[in-house]
Amino acid sequence: MKKVNVLGIDGGGTKTEAVLMDENYQILGSSKSGPSNYQSVGIEVAKNSIQTAITQAVSNSNNHQPISGICLGLAGVGRPGDIRVVKNFLQEIITNIPIKWALQPNTIIICSDSPIALVGGIGHSVGIVAMAGTGSQVFGQNSQGLTKRVGGWGYLLGDEGSGYNIAIRGLQAVLKADDGRELPTTLITDFQAYLGLSNIEGLIEVVYRRGWGPTQIAALAPIVSTAADKGDKVAKKIIHDAVEELSVATKIVISTLFQPHETFEVVTIGNIWKSIINFRGKFEDSIIAIAPAAKIIWPRHQPAYGAGILALKAITM
Repeated sequence: MKKVNVLGIDGGGTKTEAVLMDENYQILGSSKSGPSNYQSVGIEVAKNSIQTAITQAVSNSNNHQPISGICLGLAGVGRPGDIRVVKNFLQEIITNIPIKWALQPNTIIICSDSPIALVGGIGHSVGIVAMAGTGSQVFGQNSQGLTKRVGGWGYLLGDEGSGYNIAIRGLQAVLKADDGRELPTTLITDFQAYLGLSNIEGLIEVVYRRGWGPTQIAALAPIVSTAADKGDKVAKKIIHDAVEELSVATKIVISTLFQPHETFEVVTIGNIWKSIINFRGKFEDSIIAIAPAAKIIWPRHQPAYGAGILALKAITM
């Protein structure tokens, strides 16, 4: 392949990452900026975050080749209408940034964050990515190019097995226990101690009056995990259910895309896999039981790197 430079962009609800990559898959420059899920932060904020990330990634490199390809993998961009919105403001970004561009229509890729997480995590596009952070979803692709997504419906409608889901169920269990509607749980004193509350009614002030969103609530998930590890029955059920939800979602993707004894990898991405005690081990046992040839792996690269790989592949196709 001739010398080319491409940009890979990973944009989410809290941050945007960009990498400048050459034809040998080497990173020449990288950067981070603010959120770029336009569904949650608006078009202008998303556009400015992406523009900042691109500008800094290019300026952090000593390479002055034109940009021949770009892939933007953005949270909240899963439908044709979303892609049109991003395509429109990307044209503004290209016009605004004083760098050399050599883009063609087929070398501009706009997709959700799932494909870039899969390609970055595994190194190629065949396999499954199980994402469990603040939110959750499972996405896969087989060698025929067929894809399947399960979950990813957001914290109000879904995100089972996510940090938010674990934490909110923990908080709900605490309030039910305080009312006498559910089993007693050590989560009451655990949450009080962590949040510095004199009584559990203080949760109202914390969650409602401070305007806590999914990210702040999801950060409480490890408290549920610790209680479960110490034997609290309520917390143990919450963690068990979270593992089960992600296992079921992954099994649906497996049965849709792969044959029973086909070899493939499942990459686990997101802080829940590391922050919840033995969470990943239980998930792995569940998956291997129905897909013995599957291999559960940690990510080999970041999603932005996966976006760069997809941009390079678009040039060679």
